[in-house]
This record gives sequence, structure tokens and C-alpha cells, in this order.
Amino acid sequence: MNAELVFFGMRVSMARRDRRRALVISIYVALAVLMAALWFTSHWHGTGAYVFWAAIIACRLFLGGNYAGGLVKQFEGRAPRQNQRPPSLLALKLRIYRPVLAADESKYRNDEREQHQRDWAHYKAYQVLGVAICILWALSLQRIVRPGLLDGIGMSSDEMYFGLLLIVLTLFLTLPQAILLWTEPDMEPETEMVA
Repeated sequence: MNAELVFFGMRVSMARRDRRRALVISIYVALAVLMAALWFTSHWHGTGAYVFWAAIIACRLFLGGNYAGGLVKQFEGRAPRQNQRPPSLLALKLRIYRPVLAADESKYRNDEREQHQRDWAHYKAYQVLGVAICILWALSLQRIVRPGLLDGIGMSSDEMYFGLLLIVLTLFLTLPQAILLWTEPDMEPETEMVA
């Protein structure tokens, strides 16, 4: 796990657990606010994909895991692909480009401890996703058995199911990385050896 987050050229230390937890909370609050705003503006008609892309961007910039970048090391243990072209002027101005990385592949590979943590986080995340899918199944079953059951909620059942599926999709994309960031203890600062 990276102890430092680079965001628009600023380096932010994420070695402390409380900072990583604050980051996880702020990501989920931002995604929830986006979902609520999209509901009130368009009832998710044509705008639900924004939540998906916002979750992908949060993973790329902050969380990592399945994506290059972010705090969590890539789950697959591969080095990020290097672009041979220089960064664009806009990327240079915003300071969001990636510098050329060392050719040492060993620092990207997950060791046994990291693989165990990755597997544990996915196990916990998929338990939560399993419960969420069971709730969706129970709601759809009740809708089939008693069609008028959900008429008083103020939205169509399709909109409700779509919103719940957006939540499940967001959890699918972000939860393993969030669990790792939430549970990892404080990182010790690296001490330099003086010769």
C-alpha cells in the first residue's frame, strides 16, 4: 500500500489510518451526494452512468486495486503500462501525469502477506455484495407476489431497482480497496540508513 497520495501535484501523506478512513468516508459521501443529485435532477434517466464513471475515477485517483494509481497496490501485481508519448500540456499544467517508473517489476508484485490481505478484503466485500443481492432478490420477489406493495414509495419500482443496482455496482467497484484502506494499521515512517 502506498503511504502517499499525489493529487494535482500535491503530496498528501496517508500513512495514518485516520486519514485513510477519512478518505474512504469522503469518497462514499461524494458518491452518495452524486446519486442523490442525479435522482432529484433526472430520476436517473440517462444519468446513472455518471455514478459508474465517478466510481471508476475514484478508484483510479484514490483507491487503486484493480486500477493503476491510488493507494492500494494493483491486485494483479503488474507494473502500470508506460505511455511512450510525453504527457499533454493540460496534464502538465494540472500536474496529473505519471512520471516514468523504474523498470524493476519486483516492487509491483504482491508478496504473500499482500495476497492474503487482498483475498480477505475480497471475501469480506463479496459477503456484503451477497447480502445486497439477496435484498434485491427479496424486493423483486415481493413485487411479484404482491404487485401493489411498493406503490406508496413515491417512485416507480424500476427506478428503485435501478438505484439499488447502482449502489451494488458502486460497492462492487470500490469495496475491496476501501476495506483494505480502512483496516490497514498506521504505517511506520521509513528511516534512512546513515553510512
